[in-house]
Amino acid sequence: MTNVEVLSAYSTMAALTHRMVGAATAADWDGLEGLEREVAAHVALLRDSEAAVLLVTMPWMAQLSKLINNTGTERRLAAAYGAV
Repeated sequence: MTNVEVLSAYSTMAALTHRMVGAATAADWDGLEGLEREVAAHVALLRDSEAAVLLVTMPWMAQLSKLINNTGTERRLAAAYGAV
């Protein structure tokens, strides 16, 4: 999802939530249930998008973490034993 799509999904969810309050106030339980399903669909879409980003970035983040840890270890060794 693009940033615009993410923001649009949140905006739609905010509007749906407002409509849910109206449905609950009017005791329109069937309408409320339908709105809840719509919100759940948007939440699932955002969750799936987030999972896709994590799948792509996790290997890179693991590699970056390993590099950072190796650099820290090298610095500690150099500090303890001096540069070779």
